[in-house]
Amino acid sequence: MTDASDRTGAVQGIEGVLLANRDRIVRFLEVRGAGDAAEDMFQDLWMRLTERGTGPVAEPLAYAMRAANNLMLDRYRSARQGALRDAAWTETVSTEMPSAERSLISREQLTLLDQAITATGERPARIFRRFRIDGIQQREIAAELGVSLSTVEADLRKVYAAIAKVRRQFDG
Repeated sequence: MTDASDRTGAVQGIEGVLLANRDRIVRFLEVRGAGDAAEDMFQDLWMRLTERGTGPVAEPLAYAMRAANNLMLDRYRSARQGALRDAAWTETVSTEMPSAERSLISREQLTLLDQAITATGERPARIFRRFRIDGIQQREIAAELGVSLSTVEADLRKVYAAIAKVRRQFDG
């Protein structure tokens, strides 16, 4: 018998609130724009709220709904940052042939970028290549590697920071 259940086996606390209001919270997430991902987001919400060692909450349903709303805000911010990051890294392709000097400089820069990506570690480099080169969605990569979506995002940020550092060297 866990701390969250009483002698009758009924789940209490935040787990009980989540179970009792599951459909309501999933609908809330769907309406907020989660769509088909609402079920996954409910699972994320469950993990967030049950892993924390919070004390008694005066209004547990309101607390859970606020946490669901915050989860949606995190999702929107992540999507917006991803779009901004992709736009910043997308460069127009020139149709003119580069000079021999420009080709050599580009190869050297590519080598430095590859070294920087590799230096971030095996998993971040693999995640970056699967996402940016192979075009695999972050959620699929997370499932493939057996890690959370936030781990994939954190590893991508790590690689992007390493790339940005190298690019600053090119500009300076």
